[in-house]
Amino acid sequence: MKPTDIEHSEYFHKVIDCQFACPAHTPVPEYIRLISQGKYDEAFEINWQSNVFPGILGRICDRPCEPACRRTRIEETPVAICRLKRVAADNKNPETNFTPQLPDQKNGKKIGLIGGGPASLTVARDLLSLGYDIDLYDDQSKAGGFVRTQVPSFRLPEKVLNEEIDRILDMGVNTIFNTYVDNLKDILDKKYDAVFIGTGAPRGRDLTTLPGRLEGDESIHIGIEWLAGVLYRHTTRVPPKVIVLGGGNTAMDCCRTARRLGGQDVQVIVRSPRSDMKASSWEIEDAEEEGIPVVDNHSPLEFVIKDGKLVGMYFEKMNAAYDTQGRRTLTAADAPPVFIPCDLVLMAVGQQNAFPWIGSDSGVEMNEQGMPVVDRTTHQSTVERVFFGGDAAFGPQNVITAVAHGHQAAISIDLFCQGKDLNDRPKPSTSLTSQKLDMHDWLYDSRVSEHHRSPVPTMDRVKSLQDRLLEVELGYGKKAGHREAMRCLNCDVQTVFDYSTCIECDACVDVCPVSCINFIENGDEKDLRDRLLTPADNLDQSLYISPVLPTGRIMVKDEDVCLHCGLCSERCPTSSWEMMKFTYNSALAGQK
Repeated sequence: MKPTDIEHSEYFHKVIDCQFACPAHTPVPEYIRLISQGKYDEAFEINWQSNVFPGILGRICDRPCEPACRRTRIEETPVAICRLKRVAADNKNPETNFTPQLPDQKNGKKIGLIGGGPASLTVARDLLSLGYDIDLYDDQSKAGGFVRTQVPSFRLPEKVLNEEIDRILDMGVNTIFNTYVDNLKDILDKKYDAVFIGTGAPRGRDLTTLPGRLEGDESIHIGIEWLAGVLYRHTTRVPPKVIVLGGGNTAMDCCRTARRLGGQDVQVIVRSPRSDMKASSWEIEDAEEEGIPVVDNHSPLEFVIKDGKLVGMYFEKMNAAYDTQGRRTLTAADAPPVFIPCDLVLMAVGQQNAFPWIGSDSGVEMNEQGMPVVDRTTHQSTVERVFFGGDAAFGPQNVITAVAHGHQAAISIDLFCQGKDLNDRPKPSTSLTSQKLDMHDWLYDSRVSEHHRSPVPTMDRVKSLQDRLLEVELGYGKKAGHREAMRCLNCDVQTVFDYSTCIECDACVDVCPVSCINFIENGDEKDLRDRLLTPADNLDQSLYISPVLPTGRIMVKDEDVCLHCGLCSERCPTSSWEMMKFTYNSALAGQK
């Protein structure tokens, strides 16, 4: 294998597993380290620059960073990255102004945003800093999109939502609320320099062909519409027996909300096995802790109506089979239909985009699935000044992905308005700096904490189930937050090897607690992975390869299992190993 090019911007970025897994590439170890030092404002600022909504995402993020966390190499549970984001948001100085200084003069360009969700708000935040005028259209009375209408207050208090959204709106967004855009052509005719569409996936899937659907319409609701009705207090109570169809996060929000509105017997029923549910595992666990069972492998057959009233549903039992690639096939089991009584059914069986307001006269090309044709890098549609992001671009995903889309769309809009090539995109800013003070002292805490993940304090369950506005999770306090932050392994502090001073004494090999350092003969990648002291089975993570050493051997380090503990650097008699912090900040609009 050839020597590793550690100067490539993506090499060490990939080694910081949590940051690499985050769609917005938030510098996770850096802000966690700041939390451990009690520097909450600085930790919040890092999040605000990257993921824009620290207080919101510290509560409801889907947490793609946590399954990637390196802490799981030494114990079962990852660092509570998401909840530490909330620690920064909860403990920042309320007097600190995090709004960037805006240009004294506007740049003469005006952008129209359709939809007031996370993607559009991210575009607004990034472009306002560059002097753009922003008009935001939304059919609701307040911004926030489906984060406002679908996420219950017991998970995300309105106070937190308003604070994070107002921080952006107060930068100078011209809001046009309570305005449904029914024709994109009308917006295009306003001669905006560019238009961004972030309208989400506003239509819930229905089961229109199921027998009894029309007759029981008064007691059968689409989940996202029902949640919006609860928010606006159109719905304040539910009958005792409730069935929620679907296995995603919306289904979990529906069932937990129904419990708080009087549902005594609330069940979630899914077609697939429980292990295949799309909901986050912690959302499922939270629902089950509130006494809501999940009934899996049951496919809906019929809404049962008696005397014009919904009394229950019939379900068909299913069997799941998987092929060698893990693809699932569901087949009906040889069993009679199962009747489950209920008074109310909430359908959370998927969401779909709906663009009846984008006509052919707009010029925006749609694909066979009724989705806009959008470039995945630039977010540009077939109309060069129209851009898409969030769920409206590629279908339902999550808030942090919408933020990432917003950043990239803002870059494209800025380049477009300057007449530049949209593919000539700004590069991330990176740096690699030594952390050594002397032989045994570092600019960071290199100890590996032995603490296990701390549980998050929660509201008393009886109180919580009586009031849908009471936030269930109370968040870490400063002491618990510090303890949890200390579990981070500082994966942004890299072990950098200087082959020119190495004497091949193997001291680093001896001291490494996970046997990830090897001095062996070169070979192809598969051969090397098999011959390491600990076989390197994770092909998604790189091997660190040195140039040839005087003995003809090479140094090979498996980046996947390294704990970044620094023992190799402390033990090395020639300082051939050095601990260096790699900083990676994703590019934003306007950066060179």
